[in-house]
Amino acid sequence: MNATPTAKTTRLLRSTVQRIVAVLRRKVLFRYRLVLITLVAIAVGIGVGAVWGPTGWFPPSSTILTVLAGGLLLKRKSLASLLGVVAAVLLFVAFMLDFGQVGPGLLVTIGVTGVLSYLLSGVRERLGVQGLSGEMMLLDLRDRLRDQGKLPEVPSGWGRTAVLRQAGGSSFGGDFVVSIRRENRLDIAVVDVSGKGVDAGTRALMLSGAFSGLIGAVPARDFLAHCNDYLMRNSGGEGFVTAVHLSLDTDTGEYQVASAGHPPALHYDSGSGVWSTTEAKGVVLGVIPEMTYTSVEGKLRPGDAIMLCTDGLIETPGEDLDAGIDRLLGAADTLVTQGFATGASEVVDTLSKDKNDDCALVVLWRT
Repeated sequence: MNATPTAKTTRLLRSTVQRIVAVLRRKVLFRYRLVLITLVAIAVGIGVGAVWGPTGWFPPSSTILTVLAGGLLLKRKSLASLLGVVAAVLLFVAFMLDFGQVGPGLLVTIGVTGVLSYLLSGVRERLGVQGLSGEMMLLDLRDRLRDQGKLPEVPSGWGRTAVLRQAGGSSFGGDFVVSIRRENRLDIAVVDVSGKGVDAGTRALMLSGAFSGLIGAVPARDFLAHCNDYLMRNSGGEGFVTAVHLSLDTDTGEYQVASAGHPPALHYDSGSGVWSTTEAKGVVLGVIPEMTYTSVEGKLRPGDAIMLCTDGLIETPGEDLDAGIDRLLGAADTLVTQGFATGASEVVDTLSKDKNDDCALVVLWRT
């Protein structure tokens, strides 16, 4: 029985796709072979030039450039072949000239460079990227994390600012902010992953996406409970997370704050000119299953403000936590005198001085 037109079309499409895949594979393999051939030719050219070329134009030490390029562009098997060629070139130069131009210092330098390049090539190969693609991917992830930390636009009569600093000046850290605004409802969560710097950065990258999805998909009163459930399912015992969640009605100024092992939120009362701590408390996330978190309520009147921060601003080893909160209350007064928008960075600079810890500060005020 003859095949139907549909079956013929399906077979034709499958055959076409298979041909395209085969061509792409051949091109990829050819690209790596071409890079290897090019680097081998350069290394051999340096050797030939060092022996028969103008004096000083082709120093044997320049072969180190081919090794570095191979570490960026080649897979380990190809890089091993290139290293073998470079070694042969150096032996050839030493035999044809004298061992003074290929001394122990040069051999050690190229040997160490070769080992490091081989290790880096192995890491890139496991990641499935070559060249600078891995670094570009990390930069993209860093930018996405920063974009998620940007607070949404607020309606007229409100202001907001956020300051994040990572330990040691790193691009990655364990503190992050997620937020969303839906009509008159503004939700902000400040999160602190256990650890600091790059060690906590990988978990922060993963959790920021999950928490960002949760904050817009679940009722505000259940946000921290859902975050805890997520961590209990997926953390794998990698550590705990603290968080504080603010849910604000921008029409009335009424808010609810819930905390999971986080430093207390601070409320500024413009009438009395005093900062005070809220009473929201709760167990850290990712430790006890099926936790519930109780919110405390308050209201921001014109001139009032509320501040959320991570423990990097208040904790000092060997010191009571209350002392750190007192310092935060004192530093918060500069927000009133300098303005909430401009004073936030100074507060972070003052409290994080001489500390090697991630820190975050969010201030929301009503004008």
